[in-house]
Amino acid sequence: MQSPNLDAIDRRMLRLLRADGRMSNAALAEAVGLSPSACLRRLRLLEQGGAIRGYTAILAAPDASSRTVVIVQITLEKQTEDAFNRFEAAVRQCPEICECYLMTGASDYLVRVEARDAADYERIHKEQLSRMPGVSRIQSAFAIRTVVQGAAPAWVEE
Repeated sequence: MQSPNLDAIDRRMLRLLRADGRMSNAALAEAVGLSPSACLRRLRLLEQGGAIRGYTAILAAPDASSRTVVIVQITLEKQTEDAFNRFEAAVRQCPEICECYLMTGASDYLVRVEARDAADYERIHKEQLSRMPGVSRIQSAFAIRTVVQGAAPAWVEE
């Protein structure tokens, strides 16, 4: 969420936290040139204003080659609010789906799935994705390798 009230210090705080969400308030304050209390006030305002939606851990598979990332385009039979709601409820119940976006264009949804290998993805496709309500078409593409992941959005870099 971009807020018109973000200044250079706010954006720097966001960049630093994006790189290290566990950074202490004291270290963050020093890095941006604020007192710890002023930094904490700004941080709370960024959280309350929605610029920071939460904190999370980025998990690595025990062996980076042990996970296969599949980008899946899904088209529904109908593009109604009820169809979208039913599909989205089913997506939330599928633990292999890491991300799901409602899209414009040729497909209705873009989904990122993580599987152990091609055979595991075949199982996910057969037992999960193809059984979701309203699905009429599934197109899958296997990622070769990750090039960029978790980069800060451009508005943080302004």
